[in-house]
Amino acid sequence: MTREFGGLILRWVAGQFASRYDIEFSDDGTQWRTARQVVDGNGGSDPLMLPESEARFVRIRLLEGPGQFYALTEVELKDLAFAKSPNAFIEALAGVAARGQYPRGFSGEQAYWTVVGIDGGHVSGLMGEDGGIELAPGSASIEPFVIESDGKQRRIITWADIDVRQSLVDDYLPVPVVTWKHANWELRITAFAAGARGQSQLAAKYELRNLTPQNLALELVLAARPFQVNPPAQFLNTPGGVSPIQNLAWNAARQQLSIDRRHDVVFLSKPSRIRLSTFDSGSDIASLLAANTAATSAIHDPVGLAAGVVSYRLTLPPHGKQTIGWTTALDGNAKLERPPGKTSYRWLNAMQARSENDWRTKLNQFSIKVPPSAQHIVDTLRSSLAHMLILRDGAILRPGTRSYARSWIRDGAMMAEGLLRLGQSGVASDYLRWFAPYQFASGKVPCCVDTRGADPVTENDSHGQLIFLIAETFRYTRDRKLLEAMWPRVEAAIRHIEMLRQSERRPQNQTPERKALYGLLPESISHEGYSEKPMHSYWDDFWGLVGYKSAVDMAAVLGRKEEAKQWTIQADEFRADLIASIRETARTHRVNYISGAAELGDFDATSTTIALAPGGEQGRLPPELLLGTFERYWKEFSDRRHGRRNWDDYTPYELRTVGSFIRLGWRERAHELLAYFFADRRPLAWNQWAEVVGREMRKPRFVGDIPHGWISSDYIRSALDLFAYERQSDRAMVLGAGISADWLAQGDVAVSGIRTPYGPLAYKVVRQGKRIVFDLDGGSGKPPGGWIIALPPMHTANDSPRVFLNGKQIESKVGEITVRSAPARVVVDYAR
Repeated sequence: MTREFGGLILRWVAGQFASRYDIEFSDDGTQWRTARQVVDGNGGSDPLMLPESEARFVRIRLLEGPGQFYALTEVELKDLAFAKSPNAFIEALAGVAARGQYPRGFSGEQAYWTVVGIDGGHVSGLMGEDGGIELAPGSASIEPFVIESDGKQRRIITWADIDVRQSLVDDYLPVPVVTWKHANWELRITAFAAGARGQSQLAAKYELRNLTPQNLALELVLAARPFQVNPPAQFLNTPGGVSPIQNLAWNAARQQLSIDRRHDVVFLSKPSRIRLSTFDSGSDIASLLAANTAATSAIHDPVGLAAGVVSYRLTLPPHGKQTIGWTTALDGNAKLERPPGKTSYRWLNAMQARSENDWRTKLNQFSIKVPPSAQHIVDTLRSSLAHMLILRDGAILRPGTRSYARSWIRDGAMMAEGLLRLGQSGVASDYLRWFAPYQFASGKVPCCVDTRGADPVTENDSHGQLIFLIAETFRYTRDRKLLEAMWPRVEAAIRHIEMLRQSERRPQNQTPERKALYGLLPESISHEGYSEKPMHSYWDDFWGLVGYKSAVDMAAVLGRKEEAKQWTIQADEFRADLIASIRETARTHRVNYISGAAELGDFDATSTTIALAPGGEQGRLPPELLLGTFERYWKEFSDRRHGRRNWDDYTPYELRTVGSFIRLGWRERAHELLAYFFADRRPLAWNQWAEVVGREMRKPRFVGDIPHGWISSDYIRSALDLFAYERQSDRAMVLGAGISADWLAQGDVAVSGIRTPYGPLAYKVVRQGKRIVFDLDGGSGKPPGGWIIALPPMHTANDSPRVFLNGKQIESKVGEITVRSAPARVVVDYAR
């Protein structure tokens, strides 16, 4: 009877095995076909991937071996799932191997990583939390191991045997470090990228340090294996897991390992030994190190699971260290020549120093001084900026380099706002110039653009987002020429929005059952929660209203009075319809919050945040529903935080709610949100969030890109709101609304170089006994509504402090002090 199966496992008596044999299939026992030829068995058990095989008879033809006879003890037939995919095959092997023999992601554990690249580079590498380094998207990785030997016993140390810690250089630079901590030694692995766009290269440095007062003999093993850092649970766009390697070659003269002729990795020190082996010799690290292939300089593996080992036998003096490094082209034709001998490491260190200094220059165009207890907020702000710059491809802003290597206008517009506020106006302008031409002739704005061009799928948030991007770029750059060039696109996008909303202002939508749909933008799938069935998403409408308001502002700048008047009328009509719909949906579904979609009455506070920022509609939305929305969010958040409700995962897009809480005056709650989200950075020290955060840290799941650029922008905008944000109702800049009283009890808070639509901002806040002194720098551009100083209460017995502006006592609203000119000094005195 014919049987379907996915593979075989042959088990041999130790030391007595076939090094070359054929696997043959037959349906009748007479006609045989070769299914697989094995050129080098591994001596213990040979797992054979034979996907979707079908046969009645299986024959093993033993051809030659290391000894005079063979000793095959068992043949195990595996089901189809065993070789359903290369990932399934490796996961099956990892499941029975010792933990650490394979990367964490194949061993039933969620793995985390970070990106390594240059600003706007076309290609980036990844560094895994355990020290593996992926050379490019979808490529192989180089993994570290250490061998200890006391003359009697030889032990291979893997990520599973050691205390592994992560860090960043200077605590914020995008130069990740993984440190293996051992009682006797420490291995510090640093990855960085350097060079110009199109000519960049990826480099790694391994510093092995002796922590004892005696000489210490160790072997550093660097294994090039067919596994991505991007783990097998990742399936979107760039599937993670196995990255096939068929060909490996070692060039001794250049100390260069060539991987499938795609990646040439140049090692800066001569290795002690090189081992190149096919999968048949074994894929776990112990088998690779034992493979008898020392003289082989090139191999071909038809299975696509070849691996290479470059190892260094080192004798470290007491408390001494030794450095090993390699480099490879990251994109383009980066020059990989390097000086010989010891000078190589001067070159490597100099390249790292240049990379770090370049990043310091980019990331320190602003200054925020806070007490040490809050420094992680500022460090993560800078790291998030670096991540957005690395994730972009030239001018193209993208949320990721693997799963989301495309440009969505919603991501790009919100990322651009964060970039503008941090002084990266050129990056935002370049993105606008790149994306805008993809607008359709109808005025419709594509939701996203990739190598295939503009995506025609209708997502009705995109039109307002492009208009917002154009307006914000002008407000921060004052580039009138660019604004005039973009003006026809603004007009076209507004015409399209107007056509869309008028299509829903029809008699059919005035019936009781459809009343909530009247005047909204039509249903779309822009909101990920409605991807299976389009809905009338208020997310779309909030962005549509942002588009109208932004267009009116630009029309005023260009002297287009008729357009400004017409669009103001349309915006007011749209707002009235939208608010009526929100009320009707709440009434129909008997809810006390602003719903996510008019049809559903569902709860989605993260979507509603757009109505506050950049929407600026806080004062116009139904107050009871607005308050109900964020009170419910707070309750659900608190229940999740304290374990009072079951949950499996969430997305850190919720970071947007921090900015909403600041605008609502919920300062302390905003800090509680931040503390919770900060605990879910993974790894903590790398200052980043995945798109999806799971309750169980090691439960494998799809997590999107790490870091995720849109989430980085959500964090940047909320973190900046702690210090300054624009209140649209009166065009005032609100300062210090998120500064914590605890911070001022610990030290000063100072801000400089943060950009606003009215110029750079600089101020300093100091607590002096029972007084808070706020100094606003005179160089700050004046907003139309002035500056609103919103300092934290000191919680003293005196809840009615005296307020002095430039030495003169003034009356002020509770929690708000209005300043009309700068420089200015505000003193809040709580002394009786």
